[in-house]
Amino acid sequence: MPLTFRDLVTRARALPKGGRRAILGIAGGPGAGKSTLAVSLVRELNGSGEPWAAHVPMDGFHLADAELDRLGRRDRKGAPDTFDAAGYAALLRRLREEDEDDDPVYAPGFERVLEQPVAGAVPVPASARLVVTEGNYLLLETGAWARVRSRLDEVWFCELPEPERVRRLVARHERYGKSHEDAVAWALGTDQRNAGLVAATRGRADLVVPAGALPPGAARRVR
Repeated sequence: MPLTFRDLVTRARALPKGGRRAILGIAGGPGAGKSTLAVSLVRELNGSGEPWAAHVPMDGFHLADAELDRLGRRDRKGAPDTFDAAGYAALLRRLREEDEDDDPVYAPGFERVLEQPVAGAVPVPASARLVVTEGNYLLLETGAWARVRSRLDEVWFCELPEPERVRRLVARHERYGKSHEDAVAWALGTDQRNAGLVAATRGRADLVVPAGALPPGAARRVR
């Protein structure tokens, strides 16, 4: 039987055991649908009650443009060394150690219009028994990224046919202000180099999520 979104919801719901908070990672290349899947899972798992699941994107750990300028990395923003990977790994460790009596944990978010991280933008309430985090490099084994995998209970890998992934990525860049020409150049340049790194980590995932298992309507919302 083909994997469905309902199967993914059931699997995610079963990850926390014995009252312990679990962390689910969703990896995949730029434009593969990671954010769409994460948001849809959290919405489905929470229903209308007290938040049981929380969404913590990796994108909040982008280095600010001022720091990328200082380091000379602005022209390849989105590459592994343009993130605070050690900070992200430390947050995941903290999230695993929290119990239900503790205060909320605040994670940084990412403002796509400004293309900048925003501190303290993502609250993770003590009631959250599942944290869903998503990003390109969850399965990377170099540098501080190597600390990430051991702090995740499972990692799923979103996979789309390349022409569709690139089409959606170009559309996203255009939506946030790039001209069509600049969007194509970035998607086929910097983004494509990063996508190659991510694709090489696919075999380390616990589950590969095909396009057919994305939630209904994802074709219009994939990020």
